[in-house]
Amino acid sequence: MPDDAEPLWADAVHGLAHRVLGAAAESIRFAASDGTGRDHGAGRGYEYAAGGGELTIAATDGVSASVALHHYLRERCGLSVGWDTVLPLRVTALPDSPLRRGTARVREGYYLNFCTFSYTMPYWDWTDWEREIDWMALHGITMPLAITGHEAALHAAYSRLGLDDHTIRGFLGGPGYLPFQFMGCLDGFAGPLPASWIERRRELGARILDRERAFGMTPVLPAFTGHVPREIASSSAGAGRRDWQGFETWVLDPADPLYERIGTEITRAQIKLFGTDHRYAADPFIEMIPVDADPAFPGAVAAATLAGLRAADPDAVWVMQAWPFSYQREFWTEDRVAAFLGSIPGNRMLVADLWAEHDPQWDRLDQFSGKPWLWCALLNFGGRTDPVADLRGVPSAIDAALASPSPPTGLGLAMEATRNNPVFFELVADQIWNRVADVDAWLDAFVTQRYGGAGRWTAELRAAWHGLLDTVYDARGMRIFPEQFNGTLTAKPSYTGLPGNVAESRADVARMLWYRPAVLVQAWERMIEVAEHDRGLTAGPLGHDLVEVGLAFMSRIADRYRLDAVERSVHLGAGSPAHLGRFLRVFDDLDRMLAARPEYTFQSWEAKALSWAAGPADREVLLDNARRVITVWGTTDSPLLDDYAGRHWAGLVGGYYRDRWELWARGLDRALATPGDHHEAELRERLRERAQLFLREGPASPPDDLGDLATESRRLFTAYAGQAGSLDRPSDHDR
Repeated sequence: MPDDAEPLWADAVHGLAHRVLGAAAESIRFAASDGTGRDHGAGRGYEYAAGGGELTIAATDGVSASVALHHYLRERCGLSVGWDTVLPLRVTALPDSPLRRGTARVREGYYLNFCTFSYTMPYWDWTDWEREIDWMALHGITMPLAITGHEAALHAAYSRLGLDDHTIRGFLGGPGYLPFQFMGCLDGFAGPLPASWIERRRELGARILDRERAFGMTPVLPAFTGHVPREIASSSAGAGRRDWQGFETWVLDPADPLYERIGTEITRAQIKLFGTDHRYAADPFIEMIPVDADPAFPGAVAAATLAGLRAADPDAVWVMQAWPFSYQREFWTEDRVAAFLGSIPGNRMLVADLWAEHDPQWDRLDQFSGKPWLWCALLNFGGRTDPVADLRGVPSAIDAALASPSPPTGLGLAMEATRNNPVFFELVADQIWNRVADVDAWLDAFVTQRYGGAGRWTAELRAAWHGLLDTVYDARGMRIFPEQFNGTLTAKPSYTGLPGNVAESRADVARMLWYRPAVLVQAWERMIEVAEHDRGLTAGPLGHDLVEVGLAFMSRIADRYRLDAVERSVHLGAGSPAHLGRFLRVFDDLDRMLAARPEYTFQSWEAKALSWAAGPADREVLLDNARRVITVWGTTDSPLLDDYAGRHWAGLVGGYYRDRWELWARGLDRALATPGDHHEAELRERLRERAQLFLREGPASPPDDLGDLATESRRLFTAYAGQAGSLDRPSDHDR
């Protein structure tokens, strides 16, 4: 092992080690390694050995050293660090280890999506971010998207261009929607941006970047997309109007010299405030086709975008998400994409294949015409809390990409929100460093390490997780997308098609069950039994997993009970009070369990938002943003994004969502007795009024008699597990 002086990144990794291990971290030594002879062109690696209570790690960089520490903890201590792990770990001495070496399979580990900064972390403070950056380092993330504080760069740039503070903050809009503003999807919505926000977020953004760079990460900063304030667009003859989900925005013509100038001003302001690592994320066509149908137009946009970047930073590399090529593939044909990518110098763009686990574009588009690219897993849209994934399909998908003629330079996690389905994202992140040949064996190790101190319960927990692998995590072929994968709990009530659409409703319910519910119930009970015997475990990952599994089953119960209520009501020609009451009780009962875990409560989300309020005006905007984006998303008059970010949270399930279905139940008799569109129109108006009430008043308080999570889980299990046999399941999916 090298015995050189500690490298520059050692302080950052020492700090991480102390946060993870407490006093035990004093016995860890770090040294630099040059990476000579590393395979795969990644050039990153580590080696470690431990003896006599001391661990020595030599690595090429701070992230590799952090990965080495995590691999040591997993392999020698049986402990891993996840999003929910209680820290510091209970390690009092460092066990011996022979020399171990690791080499990264790819050069980069990419992380985050613009949307993540709205759906998960809009209100995070430094404590939250420090923990997240530690997670990133431990999991091999080298290239994180970093957009916190970008509004300060925009404010500085537009100030130089002559706009006043009021106009700029009006253009930026509400703080919870800033990531969508940065992508050019909207502006001026749900604002204005509080005056106190900009400087505080600038400070936080700079601190985040300092820490990421201390580990040796290469953060990706936002860049200009052509989207400008209307005041600027009105003075430009070639400006074009765009529409995204009902929001109107304006973009400059790339031939207008102002396009390059504004891009340069924004990049210069950003470098002054935050420095640069020469990677810039810009998506000028994200879910919006080009405003000019000329096939050469996208290339002109690319040229102007790069010119603006390079005028401020000659070493600039454009990072672009491939999402438009998937989302609007009717426009982005193979020829159009090839022409667009061909207009960009090969070393000036890095393409992120955003949804590669389900809808890979790399194989359709000839590995992006030779451009460097990233294989990314998305899975989660809007922060939906449904536990679901195709775990078995991930390793083969990654292996296929790495075996292609032009393999990806990195693997990434590009979820729209974090803190959901951790098993899926841990599986993807592991493959930055190690190939996973056997998902079952990987899962056994994952369970052992995830629960750490639950050694006596390992067999039970492994059995539970293999039950999950055979049910909710065996979603082969499922398109896990809000329009196709949305259970009753968060769905908007409707009378459309009644009484004739019962068969269609039955098919919808069946489609959500590709597995045997009894297997899921057995996994749930095993987890409950462990929690009852060791309630302290529910403070960590077991608590999160217990909620997810209970939620998985109760979501399907809600689907079935709604169908039963509809079928019974159609048969009777009127609403069945017993069946409707049974259906609505699901919301009340599930809400109690969710309330027993803080991160599954709307109150926690709302309190985090309010922590940024500097006065009453700030409070009003922040409350509105926190409530709006999770429910109606846009205005209460627009259905376009309503419920997109549907969350199974206490305060929503037993409040907002239940109230909507109760309104539906009250009008069901009339809708069945005299079918007609007027019933649907009346229901829509009542739902709109309910949404407006929630935006004003928020959720109700949780019940006073709430038990702990183990107690509430058992109560729910006792009440509903016996219904597993009544759930519909297609026979051809019996696995």
